[in-house]
Parts: sequence; C-alpha cells; structure tokens
Amino acid sequence: MAAELSILVVAGGRGSRAGQGLPKQYRKLAGKSVLARTLEAMHAAAPAARLTVVIHPDDQALYAETVSELAASARAALSAPALGGALRQESVRNGLEAIGREGEPEIVLVHDAARPFADPGLVARAIEAARAHGAAVPGAPLNDTVKEVDANGFVVATPDRARLRAVQTPQAFRFSLILAAHRAAAAGGREYTDDAMIAEAAGCAVHVFDGDPQNFKLTTPQDFARAMEQLKAPSLADLPDVRMGQGYDVHAFAAGDKVWLGGVAIPHSHALAGHSDADVLMHAVTDAVLGAIAEGDIGAHFPPSDPQWKGAASEIFLVHACRLVRERGGMIAHIDATVVCEAPKIGPHREAIRASLARIMGIDVGRVAIKATTTEKLGFTGRGEGIAALAIATVRLPEG
Repeated sequence: MAAELSILVVAGGRGSRAGQGLPKQYRKLAGKSVLARTLEAMHAAAPAARLTVVIHPDDQALYAETVSELAASARAALSAPALGGALRQESVRNGLEAIGREGEPEIVLVHDAARPFADPGLVARAIEAARAHGAAVPGAPLNDTVKEVDANGFVVATPDRARLRAVQTPQAFRFSLILAAHRAAAAGGREYTDDAMIAEAAGCAVHVFDGDPQNFKLTTPQDFARAMEQLKAPSLADLPDVRMGQGYDVHAFAAGDKVWLGGVAIPHSHALAGHSDADVLMHAVTDAVLGAIAEGDIGAHFPPSDPQWKGAASEIFLVHACRLVRERGGMIAHIDATVVCEAPKIGPHREAIRASLARIMGIDVGRVAIKATTTEKLGFTGRGEGIAALAIATVRLPEG
C-alpha cells in the first residue's frame, strides 16, 4: 500500500565546490555522514513517510555504508535507492518514477542531501503547504541588498528585496502534479534549476512558506565549518541564566474518535474541539516554553483568527517555541506536565507521549515528565466535559 507521504532525498551529485575528497553527501560531520544526518532528520520529522534516495551509479558502496549508520527505524523506512542521471532534474524524475512504481503517495517532499539541518517544524510546514496549495517551497528573506548586473559587471537594476526569497528544500508537491510536470519538462527538452521551476513551467502556482536560516546547504568548505559549529551544542553548565515558564490550556470535548495529546493520537469516545488539532498538552508545553523566554503565548505567534492554522498540527507551534530558545543560544533543560481528565486513561500512553514530545523538542526523553490526575468528579473535567493540561518548562540561556 502506498504511503500518504514520501520523501525523495537527492544525493546523486559530485559536490566539487566543497573541495577534494568524497562527494559531500558522504563526508563526515562529527563522525556521521551528511547523508545519514539528512535521512535521520527527515525520518524524525515524518516517521510514517517512505524515504527514497537518488544516488550516483558509482556510489552504491558509499550508500550502503551510510545506511549502516542509521537507526533501525530509519533503515526500515527506506525504499531501494534510485539511480541518478547526468542532471539533477533527471535524477529527481528517476526518483519520482521509482516512488510511483511502489504506489503513488498523496504528497512528496524533494530534499537536498546536503541540507542536514531541516527540523520537524519546517517539514510540517512543507506538508501542510503542499496539501493546501499543491506546490510549495520554503523561502528565507534576504538580508542583503541584491543587484542585477550586466556582462561587464555594471548594475542594471536593484530588485526590491522585500519581494525576494532565498529558496530552500524540502520542496513539497502533490505527487501526481510534480511527476506530470517532470515528465512534461523531459519531453520538452528544457533544463530547470529546481523543482519549483518545473512546476511553474507546467502552469502551477507555487506557494512560498517560511523557510529556516539554519537549513542551509553544504556547498563550500566554509559551509562545512559552519555546520560543525552548529553541531556544537552548548552544555547546560555553559548556560547560567535559568528561567522557568508555566503553561495552562483547556479544550472541550467534541464529536470524534480520538484525542491528540503530546503528538500522540489516543482512541476515545470524543475528540477535543479547537482551531488547530486541539492538542491541549502540547499547547500547555508550548506556552510554558514561550513563557520561560518571555515571548508571549501561542496566540501571539499563531493567531486563531488566521485561517491557515485551522486544523494545523500543534507540533508546528512547539517546534517554533523551541527554535526561539535555540536562536537565543539556549537549551530546554526539563519539561514537567500534568494532564487533568477523567478519561481517557493516560498511563498506557505515557511513554509514547514522552517520546513524542522529546522528539519534537529535540531533547532527551529523560528531560520530559508526564503525569495525569483526575479532579475526583469535580468541575468540568470531573463531569467529562473536556481536558486541561498544565506544564512547567525549565530553560537555560546564556548570561546577558
């Protein structure tokens, strides 16, 4: 049966600008290959997705070595590799055709092997954008003024940088749309620099959603040096400014057959009502993290009046809050949360919830505590009208 989501990782290039040696996707970063880090990042962000890698025909031994670096769950998500062509465009088409032979998914993400720092929030935004628009790419605003120059190096135009974006991957599409666009591009004999251009050439409107400055592509030796610095996370002992934040949220029951708690779907006689997926526990944890760094609450960052967040996965909110902590050079030291309800029973799902929150937040599961209690039949939770959640986040930041 086809997966709902497939991720195509393009790893067939030679990467000559990165310097001499192995192709850059197989070079080591802190003891692990770039491609292994990229595959692990994609699997962590979308554990149910099938992963297909396009490799150079000469790199099968290097690819096998990379696969051996992966955790068992990531290896299990891999399909057989597809072989690349002379151009990236051909390689992507080969990969899409390979995915289609296994069974067409609804959505496909096309990601560069040399971008190992894509986080779950970026991947979640890509998936939601593809479902909403059919074709979508992450874009980061430009900080520098851009000049258009002629063949002699003289300025001929200064584009308005507010309208410009530096496009990244994963680029996200409805599978049938991008496969048809690639086939049309191949038949027309034209070359394009990315998959969004191929979708545009086929007459598709391409939406640009928020990218991530940390999701840079490894191209030059300087990029590898930057990547090593990015991997050097500070220790808690290096972060003397200890902050605590609290979060609280309530959602009423509504018609449905499951509730979302901490990113885990728990079967129940009802669902929870809310503008997003109503994950009351994740909302409380998110507000606790935001509170610890004095950044307001979820509503300030993701207004419920904005229709784009209707039905959105609450993971997007928590990933955003955690990114704000990292951007300030900080770390999340601990999460302590309590779910208040008569039903469903939380105990059987406690470890799954802890693991889910730890994955989303990028912290060790030993730093996530989940408890549950009832109100002895008192109040709205006691009457079975809804669920409440409380959370405390401990965050450590650099001084100053």
